[in-house]
Amino acid sequence: MPQLSPSDQAVIAKVQSAFESRFAGNPQWVRACGRINIIGEHTDYNDGFVLPAAIDKYLFFAIAENGTSECRFLACDIDEEYSAGLDELTPGPKLWANYLMGIIKQFLQDGKVVRGFDCAFGGNLPIGSGMSSSAALECGLAWSLNALFGAGYSREHLAQLAQRSSHTFVGIPCGIMDQFASLMGKENQLILLDCRSLDYAYIPFDTGNYRVVLLNSKVHHELASSAYSTRVKECREAAAIAGVKSLRDLNPDQLEVFRQHMSPTVYNRASYVVAENNRVMAACAALRNGDIMELGRLMFETHDGLRYLYEVSCPEIDLLVDFAKNFEGVIGARVMGGGFGGCTINLVHKDITQDFIDRATYHYLQHTGIRAEAYFTTSVDGTELLAKK
Repeated sequence: MPQLSPSDQAVIAKVQSAFESRFAGNPQWVRACGRINIIGEHTDYNDGFVLPAAIDKYLFFAIAENGTSECRFLACDIDEEYSAGLDELTPGPKLWANYLMGIIKQFLQDGKVVRGFDCAFGGNLPIGSGMSSSAALECGLAWSLNALFGAGYSREHLAQLAQRSSHTFVGIPCGIMDQFASLMGKENQLILLDCRSLDYAYIPFDTGNYRVVLLNSKVHHELASSAYSTRVKECREAAAIAGVKSLRDLNPDQLEVFRQHMSPTVYNRASYVVAENNRVMAACAALRNGDIMELGRLMFETHDGLRYLYEVSCPEIDLLVDFAKNFEGVIGARVMGGGFGGCTINLVHKDITQDFIDRATYHYLQHTGIRAEAYFTTSVDGTELLAKK
């Protein structure tokens, strides 16, 4: 049984109470991880490289068979319910339910046995923050069904299954980074993942005198979902013009050869992705060499690329990153996740961490009227079974 923090225990108590008030049976428990990504943003759906970690922000699932052909869900954090028969799994108006039904659908399409079950879930993983609560939702249920019905999937296969569900059921053309990180994380390690081959290596995550601090902007612009699909299309257009399978296959010199055949916008998208793949490898070298200052510099560089070339930042996020860039003791900061809101990820010297948080959140409140939230995170082992039924 892994160690549970007071926050974890409070969530489990809440979910257990909700399960017992609505359902019967003795459930099994699964803890699904959120993730951070140090560098390598928007490279995963371009077959590129990423450097994420599973983190100690979780969704907890209580699940038990119910003797019927119905799958019944209780989302404790938003107090919503949803049910669907195993023979009537179709996308509906509730996005969170679609993520779950899509997972069930993949099991059934693979010929795996799934019987009716009850599931209550909740967590301390902030929704819309860029820590991938959606992937935790997918991976938590996938791991739960895998254990409950003995499907025998490996962690790597479950990550691919969850990505396939996002593509074919939910309708989001995501890369595999989020699902892979949630399932494959290891304590005190980052995952260097090749999103084409799924080859991966663990990189020790030692930041010395610096801490990872997340600042949640508390904004999530509606543009995010539509812009994500647009960026995917723009990258595919650039790859097609260059005659390669994906932007992963281009270096900066090769990209320049095709620049005149691309619109300025499409060129900018490609230029960012090609440079970002190189930054991931440079970041790994910096970590192996203990050069945390270089890692921070690369993070600032990534944000500039996301802001000016890929155009997935927003004024609120830029306000936080600009403040961090000018704050002594902060060596790196950038927007994390899909963009248009969510969190910034910051590398902050441990001696000034609280001062930075206090001043950054005050500055943000004065300029936006929004109270940002700060989180400390630790890299942990990935999604796992806490207790068998």
